[in-house]
Amino acid sequence: MVKPPAARSAVPGPGRLGLVEPTAPTELRDLGWVGEDSIELLWSLSRAANADLALRTLVRLKDGLGGGWEALDKALRTDKGLRGRLFGLLGASSAFGDHLVADPALWTSLAGDVTLPTKEQATARMLASVEAHPEEGAHPGANLYRAAVTGSEAVAALRKTYRDQLMLLAAADLAATVENEPVLPYQTVGRQLSDLADAALNAALAVAVAAVCPEAPCPVRLAVIAMGKCGARELNYVSDVDVVFVAEPADSIASRIAGEMMRIGSTAFFDVDAALRPEGKRGELVRTLESHVTYYKRWAKTWEFQALLKARPMVGDLELGRQYVEALSPMVWTASEREDFVPEVQAMRRRVEEMVPPELRERELKLGRGSLRDVEFAVQLLQLVHGRADEALHVQSTIDALTALAARGYVGRDDAANLAASYEFLRLLEHRLQLQKLRRTHTLPSAEDEEALRWLARAAHMRPDGSKDALGVLNAEIKRNAHRVRRLHAKLFYRPLLESVARIDKDALRLSPDAAIRQLAALGYTAPENALGHLTALTSGASRKGRIQALLLPTLLEFLGDTPDPDAGLLAYRRLSDAMNDQTWFLRLLRDEASVAERLMTVLGSSAYVPDLLIKAPDVVRLFADSPSGPRLLESKPEDVARGILTASARHDDPARSIAAARSLRRYELARIASADILGMLDVPGVCSALSSVWAAVLNSALTSVINASEKERGEPAPATFTVIGMGRLGGGELGYGSDADVLFVCEPRAGVDETVAVKWANVVADKVRSLLGAPSTDPPLEVDTGLRPEGRSGPVVRTLASYEAYYAQWAQAWEIQALLRAHHVAGDADLGLRFLHMIDKTRYPEGGVSEQAVREIRRIKARVDSERLPRGADPATHTKLGRGGLADIEWTVQLIQLRHAHDIESLHNTSTLETLDAIGAAELLSEADVELLRDAWITATKARNCLVLVRGKPTDQLPGSGRVLSAVAQIAGWGSDDAGEFLDHYLRVTRRAKAVVERVFGG
Repeated sequence: MVKPPAARSAVPGPGRLGLVEPTAPTELRDLGWVGEDSIELLWSLSRAANADLALRTLVRLKDGLGGGWEALDKALRTDKGLRGRLFGLLGASSAFGDHLVADPALWTSLAGDVTLPTKEQATARMLASVEAHPEEGAHPGANLYRAAVTGSEAVAALRKTYRDQLMLLAAADLAATVENEPVLPYQTVGRQLSDLADAALNAALAVAVAAVCPEAPCPVRLAVIAMGKCGARELNYVSDVDVVFVAEPADSIASRIAGEMMRIGSTAFFDVDAALRPEGKRGELVRTLESHVTYYKRWAKTWEFQALLKARPMVGDLELGRQYVEALSPMVWTASEREDFVPEVQAMRRRVEEMVPPELRERELKLGRGSLRDVEFAVQLLQLVHGRADEALHVQSTIDALTALAARGYVGRDDAANLAASYEFLRLLEHRLQLQKLRRTHTLPSAEDEEALRWLARAAHMRPDGSKDALGVLNAEIKRNAHRVRRLHAKLFYRPLLESVARIDKDALRLSPDAAIRQLAALGYTAPENALGHLTALTSGASRKGRIQALLLPTLLEFLGDTPDPDAGLLAYRRLSDAMNDQTWFLRLLRDEASVAERLMTVLGSSAYVPDLLIKAPDVVRLFADSPSGPRLLESKPEDVARGILTASARHDDPARSIAAARSLRRYELARIASADILGMLDVPGVCSALSSVWAAVLNSALTSVINASEKERGEPAPATFTVIGMGRLGGGELGYGSDADVLFVCEPRAGVDETVAVKWANVVADKVRSLLGAPSTDPPLEVDTGLRPEGRSGPVVRTLASYEAYYAQWAQAWEIQALLRAHHVAGDADLGLRFLHMIDKTRYPEGGVSEQAVREIRRIKARVDSERLPRGADPATHTKLGRGGLADIEWTVQLIQLRHAHDIESLHNTSTLETLDAIGAAELLSEADVELLRDAWITATKARNCLVLVRGKPTDQLPGSGRVLSAVAQIAGWGSDDAGEFLDHYLRVTRRAKAVVERVFGG
């Protein structure tokens, strides 16, 4: 017969309890928890965050108790509250396990009906630990105590008493993870921790008074002001406690007492930090009230007023502390009116984000994306903005402030509730991480450390939900809350604004017009009344578009807030939306593609050049999306663009319509190129090449259409071939946004045609091309400049090839020879263009190089240009074209080297400045270092010059010394809006070094 299987034991084994350490069976036997009478105990133990750690610590505790173990064992079997508190504590904190093992009898404080001490009770226990009594003979109301126990003995007593009380709070906080005990609300935990910190520093101050004034009564009034989380009574388990000291008088005795209190507190409890005092760590540790007031009136920065939001009299002379808060509080609520309030607040937030290494940003609970600081920063900013007019916002804790903001209609009620829930969840995780080893940390374990994450899930009371285990639930909650914080961060500022101008939710509270204007001003809008008008217009009416705009705008406005000019960006968006009123795809694209919305707002808030182009070429907005191969803005190739312009133009017989078609595609391309440039997708050579290619294509299409129309009108072929030679930046393929097209017009009579007739016809064609391209338009101008032709502006506009050859052979001046270095065929008859280039090679690359007389003439002309061409009032250090180390310096230096050596070095036969510099380096005519300095300066100056056009919307060469334009240029140039000064310093440094090379090489 087969024996029936043995019945499964009712006593769970280590595996069923989640115990994985091989020592677990032995440890359970050691405790005597192996029988059926221990089943309830065992299942409670299994619910500890780390059951193995809790079991191991219990064995150590048994050894420490000796004969006292029976009492604890008996209590655990009957007292569920004790079980919850003890197992919860030991499974979540190895540090408190060690503390309890060091004093095993402490377990009794966790038994029975445990109530958390009041602030007064905690203070009495801390003072009793050093036998402190009220200071006699001190200033009435000074609230000072004198300790009888001092020195290392006092520190040890304070540390032990503080840790005992902290353990009691932690045990009560963790009990619900094991047993069905009440969950301590986050605010209760924060207040208890803050009250305990107050009590601890009260006792530390008593020891300091005894140490500094051992004989006589303390002669000073000293108030300790709590700042930061302690000031707001939302302290962490392990955190710095920020303080500020006020004393009357602020003499050496007050400073010594304050310093001694900080030393004792930092040794016994937590880091006591006074860095938020006036002038920070460089400032005096202790100041009088009058000195504090003077500092904040004259010198304090915005962040210092933001810090004062949480100031609270803590210990010492509480009356003096109240006077401090009352004196400074009015300044806090007018801080948002300061001229530099918005940029300082924005810069401070960005600096905080940049402090976090990129690899930790998703794991940082305090400073990362969707973090605690996001919530706190947003709430404090709204308090500062609206608190001047509404005293209900004069509260200190984050949750209380959110509640007040919602109650007064500055934040949606649902948004406030959701943000508060996410904030409390993130703070819960922060507390659990800190309790593990009583170390200050805000960083989640890495995704690879599954064991640590599983422990955190259990310590945070995550429970399986049927589809995911506790770890899965934790990971999902972390992602959900971080996403919710990021999403609400935008809505918090902008949704109430939109409720004020569009009835999205009929039950929602609305900001008053004054409150809406204040809020917009604090978000960076310099004309908030106008901005409010734009929002009203965008969301007006009951149409579907208005409702979609109201849903989109919170996110769009947040994106605009990070741009150099939110006001101009919002106006441009309104104009673009009006122009796209009949295009359903526009709002749908912004709604469905977050990257498109962000890129569009970045462009609109950064540039005065692009918005008008986008309004006329709205399809470019579609290119702001990404394709599988990368950004769609970069998909067009210059040769394809040129071909497309020529093809579109050729569809029309009328030159005006033909050029209009070419203009339309040019407009589209300028919008595409400029957008890609602003978004950092194109480098300087790429921008210049693309702009040059577009210009050449438009010129080619205009010439072709005019010649075709002329032939049709004449009824016979054109009497001459015609070609266009690009000069200057067009010839070098290095056009910028503000560049004209320098050209030479060349013709050659056809066989049997009189030269006079051919040249007359060619002049008519050239004039027609120039007038049609230069016709008034709202587009960026298409000026065709023939000023570099032989004899300058007094010479004929069009010459035959033979005429050019004769002129250059006999009359070419030094500046004309130099100009020919950049001559390149760009439009018209290719064969004629090529023959022209071959013809001028003997002039621009003369055998043996240019004469010394020509070199002296070029230097003379350059000196004259430097002294006469620089506009009056321009700063030669920051003029991108004619300034020191600017474009002219670099280009003239490169061209002088070409004139001297190109006859011998064929690689110098190049019209591009950058490519010629490469050839100069390869031929070792300059050192690699010199070449790099010149290249860096040319790229830096060209980038700055292009950015100036993008920002201002018109050609300009002068960098401003400060202000919004410089900030915008710096941001487009890739330096960020906070680094305008660094960008300018970089520009000056690069051009200064290049100027040294220019003086050495060009100057002889």
